[in-house]
Amino acid sequence: MQLSDTMAIAAAGMKAQGDRLRVVSENLANAESTGRTPNEPPYRRKLLIFKNALDKELGINTVQLDKRTNDMSDFRKKYDPSHPAADAQGYVQYPNVNPIIEMVDMREARRGYEANLNIIEVSKSMLARTIDLLK
Repeated sequence: MQLSDTMAIAAAGMKAQGDRLRVVSENLANAESTGRTPNEPPYRRKLLIFKNALDKELGINTVQLDKRTNDMSDFRKKYDPSHPAADAQGYVQYPNVNPIIEMVDMREARRGYEANLNIIEVSKSMLARTIDLLK
């Protein structure tokens, strides 16, 4: 494996972690988004699924977004009969977003992004030292 391959793999990892951070941000931003009427469902948590993909141009395996999907777990319910989206019993459905889980996902994605960035920096440094040795 060449150093340029290492950088390409790390760059794909950074893109994947960036995608994760965007979805976590969207989930957190909509954590309290309810429907406007009793029959309208609230925001549903988004999830990303990744896959191992062959980069045919470089001949290396990288990570790639496979699909975006929704978390089909149950919505939270809160009793608030004055809310416009309250049902006949006075309950309002809230998104199935748990801010604690989202914060853990955010921290994990950030650390993954930083790890891939460090790999690129080390690879660049090694490549520069190799070029200096060849002079």
